[in-house]
Amino acid sequence: MTTIHLHNTKTRKKEVFTPIDPTNVRMYVCGPTVYDRAHLGNARPVVVFDLLNRLLRYVFGDENVVYARNFTDVDDKINARAAESGRKIEEITEETIAWFLQDMGELGALEPNHMPRATRYITHMIEMIEGLIQKGHAYEAEGHVLFSVESYADYGKLSGRSVDDMIAGARVEVAPYKRNPMDFVMWKPSSDDLPGWESPWGRGRPGWHIECSAMADDLLGANFDIHGGGNDLMFPHHDNEIAQSCCSSDEGHFANYWLHNEMLQVEGKKMSKSLGNFFTVRDLLNKGFSGEIIRFVFLSTYYGKPMDWTELKAKDAEATLRKWYAAISDAETGDVPAELIEALADDLNSSKALTVLHTLASKGDAASLRAGMAFLGFLEKGIPEWAVAPDVDLSAFETLLAGAREKAMQTKDFSEVDHLKTALIEAGVEVRMSKAGVELLAGPSFDASKLEALA
Repeated sequence: MTTIHLHNTKTRKKEVFTPIDPTNVRMYVCGPTVYDRAHLGNARPVVVFDLLNRLLRYVFGDENVVYARNFTDVDDKINARAAESGRKIEEITEETIAWFLQDMGELGALEPNHMPRATRYITHMIEMIEGLIQKGHAYEAEGHVLFSVESYADYGKLSGRSVDDMIAGARVEVAPYKRNPMDFVMWKPSSDDLPGWESPWGRGRPGWHIECSAMADDLLGANFDIHGGGNDLMFPHHDNEIAQSCCSSDEGHFANYWLHNEMLQVEGKKMSKSLGNFFTVRDLLNKGFSGEIIRFVFLSTYYGKPMDWTELKAKDAEATLRKWYAAISDAETGDVPAELIEALADDLNSSKALTVLHTLASKGDAASLRAGMAFLGFLEKGIPEWAVAPDVDLSAFETLLAGAREKAMQTKDFSEVDHLKTALIEAGVEVRMSKAGVELLAGPSFDASKLEALA
């Protein structure tokens, strides 16, 4: 059996992944708050943990892996969106969940086994909060229930932050009912115009962190294998999850392995609306960047390093994928290359996995290339239409360009060669020039009318 190594944030080192039960491998990943389209940064953990899900299923078997990713459908951002739009909260969350699943499907992401919604686990949250109060880890104050961080000696151990750093990083709310500034809310009161549920502490709604503890406990148990998410969630969200969950169970220690993906930049800068470089996944899809291209760019960077989205990377990804799709168009699927599995088993080294595919393509091993592409999620919907080149005879233009190049070699004037190349590229033709000669390939966007002036 393949040995998987993962960098465990919990221990800050790469470790051999040993599941609690190889016949019941369990992974929980924090999902989106559903009030708007998923932006590019939201998509990175989806692709990262989709890849890990695929690897786990390959190694342990489909039937032996359980993957859960939640939807946060009760949140102040959702309430604000409803207030400003005049729409019902349920309409907004249902629409946004549908958008999310559609957009992530375009990126080739498989749907998890479980996609729990916070609003369907309120009873479980209330029961968990009651238990924490009984054990002295939480207290009620002015209609709020707060977790007492002083009651958990290992609080903040995952992120490794000092108390001062934690206070600054969490933007701690100063409230007179808190015993400690770091204590965090698990339940808070709701006014009549906000979502609310009856509880022992009055009508209210849950805080953000308790939902993941409750859903993970119900679906995966008090102890499970892997918890994942973006590194922006490490503190306070994941630290708070650990505190609640470990204190809730006498024997539970929550997740054994913690994986965090690094953040995303756009053209070398932090993505922000003020810089004009903020994109949703749908924005890019509408601009003509297919889901396969977006996925390729994501996988080209190791998940533990910051990823920079650039249009140049996207164009390079498109060119590579066109070549690969052309190479496998008539090929049967072979076995998944062992080198690819080996790369992914080394802490999800996706960039190395793509290098394996480059090597297979250069060797002309179409069957293995097809299997590898499918494993990495590039063939969920078959070969996309945009990658299928039309059957066009460009031999006359090859002769024309070859003649212009031969003349230019003698005169040292390459202006005509450059003119021809520019016209061909604008017409959707890939120009390949080497010592062996000239080769022209019509791409899916080929427009013959743009070549009429050259004929």
